Amino acid sequence: MLDALASGHEVRLAVGRDDGTAAAPVPRDTLRGLDARDGRRVAGLDALIGEFRPDLVHVHNVVNPQVLEAVALRAEAGLPALATVQDHRPFCPGRGKWTRDGRRCRQSMSPDRCADCFDDAAYGERLLALTGRRLAALSRLPLVVLSRYMAGELTAAGVVGDSIHVVPPFVHGLEPGPAGDPCVLFVGRLVEAKGVWDAAEAWRRSGVTLPLVFAGTGSAREALEAAGHRVTGWLDRPRLARAYRGARALVLPSRWQEPFGIVGLEAAAMGTSVAAWDSGGIAEWHPGHPPLAPWGDLDALAAALRDAVETRATPPRSATHREAAMARLLALYGRLAGG
Repeated sequence: MLDALASGHEVRLAVGRDDGTAAAPVPRDTLRGLDARDGRRVAGLDALIGEFRPDLVHVHNVVNPQVLEAVALRAEAGLPALATVQDHRPFCPGRGKWTRDGRRCRQSMSPDRCADCFDDAAYGERLLALTGRRLAALSRLPLVVLSRYMAGELTAAGVVGDSIHVVPPFVHGLEPGPAGDPCVLFVGRLVEAKGVWDAAEAWRRSGVTLPLVFAGTGSAREALEAAGHRVTGWLDRPRLARAYRGARALVLPSRWQEPFGIVGLEAAAMGTSVAAWDSGGIAEWHPGHPPLAPWGDLDALAAALRDAVETRATPPRSATHREAAMARLLALYGRLAGG
């Protein structure tokens, strides 16, 4: 989005921290605390807005409720603003719409419903209060979400429906080039919520002889390596494109409900078939072959994986719709900013 915006607009980027893994095509300011999960005050935010005097403020993936409240106050005072909700943290204090006992959660947030997801009741109460504070602040702003699934979750949580705008992400930075080694590929955080052990079990049940390779890192990395799987760590865009091109299939068994599942769209755009559970917003971009497996069904996922390695994906049209997505976003900017 920054690449697309920078060609015709003056853009200033504020971040909570910079780990050096992504280059910004626009001027950048680092404001300590902007990336915090709690409600700490962010020094320098008011000064930056006062100096830059923007026509519009767009908040991305910020969960610090103090920041969200400050932006909402400015919006109510006349500075156009909106926020992108990229995951479940404004409406689910737990595991991303799946429960501690391994079921998909279909209920809206409430103290009684969410209590069972926490071993520590006091911690659960604090997290529920923090999530409620985020939701209350975001409800005062126009919102952008990645999928109709996310729009539905926010509506169920009480956000007014006509303030929610769906702008799906698009594939970016995966250029043509050589292919990596043939494999079954998993891309993402190596944690239980992303289904790393479900990926391993579905691969085992499928009988596919290609190696299972994990691109990413996380708390399950050492255990996956000990089990004999290759783990590459995080890959930059050229190396990730190479891995996609070599993979015969991507396995995407997300236990949490995916807000969108961009890695699957990326793989499909590279011609790699995607074996996935029907999780969150995945159905909104999935090409349909092999069919999505019912969420939680390992045998169906294994069957989809066997199918996937035998076919090449037809890239979905949405993979290349950068212009359409940006036109939708810029139209929203124009309505908010009055021009």
